[in-house]
Amino acid sequence: MKKLLLVLFLFSAGTVLAQEGVKVSGNTITSKEVPPVWPGCETAPAAKACFKEKLTQHLKANYKFPKDANGNYIRGKAVVSFEINKEGKPVVTKVEGPKKELNEEAKRIILAIPQMTPGQLAGKPTEVSYKVPFNF
Repeated sequence: MKKLLLVLFLFSAGTVLAQEGVKVSGNTITSKEVPPVWPGCETAPAAKACFKEKLTQHLKANYKFPKDANGNYIRGKAVVSFEINKEGKPVVTKVEGPKKELNEEAKRIILAIPQMTPGQLAGKPTEVSYKVPFNF
């Protein structure tokens, strides 16, 4: 009788502590990752492809070539590393580039990304990192 109660207790404890998005099969544990969802992509069958398309549209719409003090266009490259945080907001973590004006413009474009549904790992919100190169 004691063994039966112990087995019943362990079984019920395992079902109570189970996480959404986590699958256990033998010695393998699998966690489901869900990328951030751009506004308007909630019902899209391929949310990842929709995210990429919307990001490309956002970059094209907000892309402006910076000018120097004399009014001449500044040319160069900048690489922005950012993440979509647990609240779904973009956060710039690093900007790499030789010219300050280009780095600031690239950062401005990324921070103009709208708030979205955050990514998830094992059913819980998580940060998702991205890296975008800019050629001005």
